[in-house]
Amino acid sequence: MEQEYDFSAGERGKFYKKNVRLNMPIYMEPENQNFIETLASKKGLDVSTLVNKMIKKNIQIVKEMT
Repeated sequence: MEQEYDFSAGERGKFYKKNVRLNMPIYMEPENQNFIETLASKKGLDVSTLVNKMIKKNIQIVKEMT
């Protein structure tokens, strides 16, 4: 690594995009991931679709309880 870097030709905000939505990675414990992958395969769904359905169902249950 160099002692100093020259940023004099840099452009502030060059890659900044207002209102960009980032998808954050979610890391599951191996046993949970194996369960989800197996279930998704049995149902013919991709993992993202299955996880989103499960989360929506959990949100619905929590709303009904409150």
